[in-house]
Amino acid sequence: MRFSYYNRLTLPDQATYRKSDAIATVPIPRGAPLDSVISEIAASLAGESQVRAQNACQMLANELARRFAVPPVRVSVLAIRPVLRGGDDLYGLYEPADWGRPTTVSVWMRTSQRRKVVAFRTFLRTFVHEFCHHLDYELFGLAQTFHTAGFYKRESNLTRQLLERVDREY
Repeated sequence: MRFSYYNRLTLPDQATYRKSDAIATVPIPRGAPLDSVISEIAASLAGESQVRAQNACQMLANELARRFAVPPVRVSVLAIRPVLRGGDDLYGLYEPADWGRPTTVSVWMRTSQRRKVVAFRTFLRTFVHEFCHHLDYELFGLAQTFHTAGFYKRESNLTRQLLERVDREY
């Protein structure tokens, strides 16, 4: 199933979209279990510690980048989600390297209205979503990173793999 904006894309972008859509999984290369870093992210949110959350997410990003053999990203865990013009919250943001700035994955840990700490699974999925944009460029060599059905399948697949051993706790 193609999303409605597909027909407005240029022919090269449509080709990129189709390539993205065809990739449904992203198996994490073998390595030491990531349980402790996933648990640290959960604990940092439970303790409402932005610094701990950022450190834990940076550790996860570093390990995933190493395993996938892609360039590292800088992680920024920010406080309160900004509200977009249409009234929706911004959960996360991927910014490719540009003009000397490093590639950055940003996630917000508090809701915009009630300023409550985001649920662990929502927070982790947002982080994974933004990291999947990085994988689109660096692992899969896509010219653009589109929100395709395949992209969302990769996001779900990667999130499930990260949670499978700690799932009973959260």
